[in-house]
Amino acid sequence: MKGMYQHIRKLWKKPKKEMKELSKQRLIKWRKDPRFKKLDKPTRIDKARSLGYKAKKGFVIVRARIKRGGRKRPHYKWRGRKPSKAGITGFTPTKSLQNIVEARVARKYPNMEVLNSYPVLEDGQHSWVEIILIDPHHLNIKSDPKLKWICKSKHKRRVFRGLTSSGRKNGKKQFK
Repeated sequence: MKGMYQHIRKLWKKPKKEMKELSKQRLIKWRKDPRFKKLDKPTRIDKARSLGYKAKKGFVIVRARIKRGGRKRPHYKWRGRKPSKAGITGFTPTKSLQNIVEARVARKYPNMEVLNSYPVLEDGQHSWVEIILIDPHHLNIKSDPKLKWICKSKHKRRVFRGLTSSGRKNGKKQFK
């Protein structure tokens, strides 16, 4: 007999197939939303709980949007040159898009620490990621024995040092 989280996890394996209408409605709505949006609760409760989210004060969920694809470079008037030699194509970042969006959210909310993140949906142009943030100065976090490790000064700005799960997946070469 399966539990509720296993059913939710199965639905999120192929969201565009399993939840076709719901994902379509969400994409239409999310495209109009701002780039960073604070949420009351996570969209994928199973994934958020497995990454350390707890429904208590001091936790914040932010849904962030990022453009998909490689880095765009400015294109000047190149007269009679091949585009391949102009240096405008083939630039892919060393970090993953999920890691880049985690860093952007950390800059947007400087008093919070990024705990983890997970992808939610994507279309042809954008990708949406939900980031779990923790307020290290909140009393609920400081008093919780399982979470007070993040209040120590050596865990500050961990996303910029590649200490989140997406940063560890990329490897530490870009953080040296």
